[in-house]
Amino acid sequence: MVDHLLSIDDVADDFAVILRWAIALKQDTEFSEDFKPLDGMSIGSIYEKPSTRTRVSFETGIHKLGGQPLTLLKGDIQLGKSETIADTAQVLSRYLDALTYRCFAHSDVEELAEHSEVPVINALSDKHHPCQAAADFMTMMEKDPEFKKTRVAWVGDGNNVLHDLMLGCSILGVDCTWAVPEGFEPDEDVVAKAMEIAEASGAELRQTHDPEDAVSGATIIYTDVFVSMGEEDQVDKMTAFDGFQVNMELLESADDNWSFMHCLPAHRGDEVSDEVMDHKQSIVFEQAENRMWAQMSLLTYLCDMGAWETWAEFLEI
Repeated sequence: MVDHLLSIDDVADDFAVILRWAIALKQDTEFSEDFKPLDGMSIGSIYEKPSTRTRVSFETGIHKLGGQPLTLLKGDIQLGKSETIADTAQVLSRYLDALTYRCFAHSDVEELAEHSEVPVINALSDKHHPCQAAADFMTMMEKDPEFKKTRVAWVGDGNNVLHDLMLGCSILGVDCTWAVPEGFEPDEDVVAKAMEIAEASGAELRQTHDPEDAVSGATIIYTDVFVSMGEEDQVDKMTAFDGFQVNMELLESADDNWSFMHCLPAHRGDEVSDEVMDHKQSIVFEQAENRMWAQMSLLTYLCDMGAWETWAEFLEI
């Protein structure tokens, strides 16, 4: 049976090790130069949405692992136009060793995975963003390896990034509070799943409509754009987010050693002020870099488990 990554809980059992693996790969440049688990493999990446970090991090990471990246833009293939997703999955499975898919509807990546004979990685859908979560928790782990002091606060929309952030927190036992305007809460099924996982890990998950309440005592303050790609016509949505900007005034409630996170691109002056974005405690560009390293670990995990396990054992992680 082919294993896929559609939401971050798909790798819940090994998530912490996947993160430590990625950090070790990033730090041990001499080893990573000779480590080519994707040698002879071709990895296809389908994009319905334009991308900066996702495309560059996947192409570069696949190349570093010895594989051949093949980028398939929306206009390059017949997906969803003259060919069904199911047929596309069966065709591409016969050429490629894995697929990544950046799409709008989560049901589309689910359908691709259902009919694919090779691993499928959700590179972003309207419901989940597991690759971002992997990079996020890798960045947090670099600061706090055992997550003993980490407390996460989300301020913004109840979107795909929040969904996998709360799932990741529930898996790793990290407390998480999210502040969202009324009417913009995360999906109930994702919250229920995260709460169920949190019962075993001991993570405390909580929702509020008050940004200051969420940020109080937090070490990680995270936000995202209020209007996502594809929602540009929802101009009146912005009024619901009055008071939700992450600025220095809001951060007065946070832990003194707070770190600011954002999945990028940022709309400066909307969800975050320039002062916070450019602050020395902002780690947004570390996050962006870690997209590549985290995805390299995930790709190896899904495409060459033998190599992943061998190196994990060698590094004692």
